Amino acid sequence: MAPSSKLVVGDPAPHFVLPSAEGGEVSLSQLKGKWVVLYFYPRDNTPGCTTEAMEFTELLPEFDRHDAVVLGVSRDSPASHRKFSEKRGLGVGLLSDEETTVMQSYGAWQMKKQCGKECMGTVRSTVLIDPRGKIAHVWPKVTRAAGHAGQVLDTLKAQAG
Repeated sequence: MAPSSKLVVGDPAPHFVLPSAEGGEVSLSQLKGKWVVLYFYPRDNTPGCTTEAMEFTELLPEFDRHDAVVLGVSRDSPASHRKFSEKRGLGVGLLSDEETTVMQSYGAWQMKKQCGKECMGTVRSTVLIDPRGKIAHVWPKVTRAAGHAGQVLDTLKAQAG
């Protein structure tokens, strides 16, 4: 099921608690009162995922101005996230969803075709959550990692004022 058919603007965002690269856990309830950019990506240290993480990091001062937290989620372990973050000098928070529970609740875990075979995998997608914990915008399938962070920032600016 695609995120757009599962997530509805104005509905409460699915709750999550996930381990972070920095240690400890991050939960949606801890972030109440802030805008949350939750982006799902397939894998640490791959070209598209690195581009996306670097662009979000570059734009972090702008996201900060709008009281927004940017969090990337993949199946990679917290240790993998830590290495990825250190290697690339990332400023975004990286969360580990090794069991894909959160990805499933946000519609980012779907059947994909890779090399002619079908298998379950992470669909690059992003959800903007407002300070009340409601879905504000959904990008159900991001086809180009390059430039996506800027699109999310533009949408945040339009909604946050």
